[in-house]
Order: sequence, then structure tokens, then C-alpha cells
Amino acid sequence: MSGIEDIDPGIAALLGDAGAEDNLPSTEHNNESVIDVNDLDFEGRGKENNDQSDTSDGGIPSVDLNVSQFKPIEKYFEDEPNPVFDDPKYYKTCFTGEDESAPRLHQLLSKYLTTQDRNDRSVYRQQIITAYWNFLRSLAPKMINTKTPLCKRMAMRFGMVLPSLFTPEAKDFFSRSVMNNETGEPILYMDEWIKEVAAGRLTPSVTDELPAKKKGPGADQQRIQQLKSKNEGKLQSSENLLTSRENERNRLEQLVIDKFQMLTEHLPVIGLEGHTQPYSDEQRKMFSEINGVFHTLQKVDKELAGYLRELQEAKEIGYSLEAKSAEMPEENTNVGLEEILSEMTTVRQMAKMTCGRQGNQFPILTKEFFHCLDKETGFRENVLRELAWIESIDPGCFCRIHRNVPNRIVPYVLLVPTYGDSGFCWEPFDRFNRITSRGRIIIPMYPRNLKIACLTAVADLRWQVAKEKASFDWMSDGLTGQYYQYIEGKKMKGDVKQFFIEDYILWMTKESNGTQKLEKEVRAIFWRYLPFTQERKDELKKRSLIYAELYQRDINRSMSDGY
Repeated sequence: MSGIEDIDPGIAALLGDAGAEDNLPSTEHNNESVIDVNDLDFEGRGKENNDQSDTSDGGIPSVDLNVSQFKPIEKYFEDEPNPVFDDPKYYKTCFTGEDESAPRLHQLLSKYLTTQDRNDRSVYRQQIITAYWNFLRSLAPKMINTKTPLCKRMAMRFGMVLPSLFTPEAKDFFSRSVMNNETGEPILYMDEWIKEVAAGRLTPSVTDELPAKKKGPGADQQRIQQLKSKNEGKLQSSENLLTSRENERNRLEQLVIDKFQMLTEHLPVIGLEGHTQPYSDEQRKMFSEINGVFHTLQKVDKELAGYLRELQEAKEIGYSLEAKSAEMPEENTNVGLEEILSEMTTVRQMAKMTCGRQGNQFPILTKEFFHCLDKETGFRENVLRELAWIESIDPGCFCRIHRNVPNRIVPYVLLVPTYGDSGFCWEPFDRFNRITSRGRIIIPMYPRNLKIACLTAVADLRWQVAKEKASFDWMSDGLTGQYYQYIEGKKMKGDVKQFFIEDYILWMTKESNGTQKLEKEVRAIFWRYLPFTQERKDELKKRSLIYAELYQRDINRSMSDGY
């Protein structure tokens, strides 16, 4: 791919030296493909849908604490390919109507593809990285508009500006990728992420920089939204706890009914018709058992009454906040251009982190760097498959404990089109709602091993959630405390979290199958704080005395108060 001959004729004409300036995509606003700012649909209710525009419904599923696992994936790819990548005007349409970043990227790309000098090629490649992200900043505000050409969305979603830069096989499975989110899970491509942020359905990602304080009605409205978010967490948690106590009460009541039914069953006395036997020894034991159940019912009822009061209070607060919000001047629910561009800056930082300092940060999809198979590419469905596999081994990976009740909360997952190998956690949860808010993890789409990329992201989430839970005692309490003390005891130098992530990968890929790769101390920590499913534990204890000993420790702890 060192010469211009490798490119299809339509694009070669654009990249040719002769008349290259004349063929640059137009940035004039009289072009019919240009999207005027006034045409932006900030409520996500576009009226036009066609093959070259957005067809997604938008919106992110709310947290449902009653869901215990991912739904089966219905399809990984469409039967029929999308014709967008066969459009001879794909490249030109992609750049048409953008700011000065489009001609700049076009010029650098033409030089990069035609130069024969390795040093020049390396220089152009580095310059393309900055130029491409500037180009994406130009695209970002248009992601909310349903009339935005599909090729522009694909440029942001897959890093695809020139379909001829990758193989026919890759072109085929990219064209058959499922465009819309049909999984019901908060797994988003970059264009969908920006669209949700622009529509106000997804809060901008938190950064270390202090946000500028707003004044006026907008600031009050923002404050109320924060209070509503915090109250929503209390509302969901109280309702979940109330439901749990109601189910426990129903179970105990049924147990009492069954025992009373057994007490009323009496055998006849042989030889004395019409008379029955006294209570048997088993029936007499039920008196104390029923008494114990009644005591438990009293305790459950007291807890239920408390959770009911909390739920009613949370609902009253919710009604009050809604009333205050309605009294304020109407504010547009969308965010401004500044917030969208700020989110793009944050996403670029996320993309860099998936690659690392020494990684390949080239942002454009090309056969020179893309070597993934269809099932190993970070499409939404493939990532969901890997997350479901992780949860099948580590059932608590997406759970947060509140009042001794595990709440399963799947984090937002942002799929970034990079050649990085490591996923990571950006936020363990929303700072205004620590109970039921979603965290945020980032996963690269073109890694060497998709399973490892997903594992690193979940491991980072696991570490950060445990660290936030332990708060100031994170070096002495719980998972992070036990692991930190192990690292200190071994006098190991380096990032403790990175050691944890590497050990977590071994825990999930090796130890889960009975292959012992971890240190004895680490295995004991993970067995307690990152437990496998009970079925897997039962299987492992048969394979080795090491796992049998850990299994026995579980039994001993369950019989004590300190478990």
C-alpha cells in the first residue's frame, strides 16, 4: 500500500498530485450535504431515515436491579451487507461540509499513501493522528442529527474514512455489523456515545479539571438534576431492599403454613376407631421451630417497615424535586457545543490510554495494522459475549454491595476504534449516585486479544469499586487492603493495580480451569473476595488439595460471625 495504484480509481483521482487542491472536499456551506447548526435535532427525534443516515432509536436502558444476567445474543452479524462502504463517493462525502480539519487530513493522507520515503511516512503518520482527531471534533456535534450521512458516523465509529484501505474480507464483515443497539445493554460505539452526551441522556465523563461553575437558572437546574440522580439511587435501592424483604416474608409465612399443616396431620389409633395419635417427636420439634420462624418474621417485618418508610421518603423527595424543576425557567436538556468538544477531548485521552505510551495510536482503519478476525473484532456483540463469559466465572464482577445486598449494575462500555490491547475503568460509578449508577469502562476495538482487553477493563473496575468501598482504609481493608499488604510483604516495586490486573487475568483464564499459576497468598485472597460460582468451586475442590483447602476455609468462615 505504498503507492496510489492500490487505491480505487475514484479516490485516486482525489489523491492525485495533479489538481489535488481542486478535488479537496468542499467546506463551503452552500453545498447541499452541509448540515446547518439550526437543523440539529437536539431531542433525537429526526424525521428522516434512509440508508445513508442514522437509523438508531437512541436512548440507554435504565438500571434494572432485577436482571441477573445478560440476555443471549440473537445475532452477531446481519445477513445482508450495508452498501455504505461500496459508495464511490464515500471518501468525498465523509469530508464534505467539515471545517479546515478535513482538507488538512486529506493532504496528510494523500502524502502518507504516496510517499516512498520511510522517514517521511513516519512523520506524516504522526501528523495524521492529530489531524484525524481534529476532524472527529468537527464531526462530533453532528452525531445527534439523524440526517448526518452514515459514512461520517462510520468514520467516528470504526475509524473508517477510506474503504479501500482494508481487505475485502474485512470490508465484508464490517458492512454486516449490526448498526443499532439491539442488545439492551449500555455498550456504545463512539458515535453513539457522543450522540447520547449531546442529547443529555449521558452525563459527560468526569475529568481531573474542575468544571466552571455556572450561574443563573441553568446552574440551579443542574443542581436539581444532581439531587434527582442521587435520590434515584436511594429510590432504586430502597425498592430493591423492600422487594427482597417482602419475598423473605412470603417464604417464611409459607414455611409456617407448611409446618402448621404438618401439625394437623395425626395417624389413627389402631383398635380405637375415631381417635388419633398424639404429636410425634418430629411434630413436637416443630413448636420450637415455628417459634424461631416467628422471631425471624418479626425481624423481617421491622426491616420491611424501615425500607417502606425510606421508599416513601424517596418518592416524596422525587416529587418535590420534580415540582421545583417545573417551576424553573425551561432549560434545553441538550448540552452545548463546548461540552461536546470537551467530551471529545476526554475520549481522545481514553483512546490514548488503551494503546499506552509505546502503542500504535494511528486512528484510521487500515489493513497495514488491522489483523483481527470477525469474531475477535471489538463489535458490540463480541464484547457482550466476552463480558458474559467473564460474569459466568466471576458472578460478582458487576455487583456492588449495599446494605449486604448485591446490586448487579452493568457499567457503560465505550468501544473506541484503536489498535490498543488494554481496556480500563474510567469511573467506578457516578459521584452523585454511588448506589445504583453505572460505572464507565473503555475497550479498544482492534486489540490482539479481545478477551484480554475485556478482562483488563473488568479487573480495573473490580479494583476501583473495591477501593472506593474501602475508602481511607483501602490499604488495610477488604480486597485492596489484603492485596496491597501482600505486595508490600513481597517488597514488589511498581503499580499495585497493574499487578492486580495481571493476576486477575491469570485467575480468570488459568485458575478457573484448575491450572495453578498464582502465588498461594494471592489465590487465597481471590478465592475469598473474587469467588467463582459455586458449581466451579465444587469442581475445583476435586482437582487439587489446594482448592479443597480453600473450599474448607469457606465452610469454616460461613459457620463463624466473621464471614
